[in-house]
Amino acid sequence: MDFVTHTVSAISSWMRPYAGHISIAIVATLLVISGSAINHTIRTYIQPYHFLIRTLVFILLCTFGYGMLSILLTPYVRQFIAGMGNLYLAPVVVLLFLLLGFLAERQRS
Repeated sequence: MDFVTHTVSAISSWMRPYAGHISIAIVATLLVISGSAINHTIRTYIQPYHFLIRTLVFILLCTFGYGMLSILLTPYVRQFIAGMGNLYLAPVVVLLFLLLGFLAERQRS
């Protein structure tokens, strides 16, 4: 059991400097998975408006909206990751990415 604890702690120590990159990857993946639902919701609200207004709204949503969400959510995810102990960091990150992969696969079908 000591070997498993030591190995998980070593992997977590290796991952810790990359907490910023990991948090960006998690937020970006969440936005990709939920992007179609967000776009569909916005589309239903702006359907009665002129084509140019709808196009402008989607340009603003895709460029500034998703970018702003990425910038605002990443520090919270990074703080969550950085606050974990070495025994939990690697398993939680692996489970998060497995969950995101599962959600992405469900979204695709």
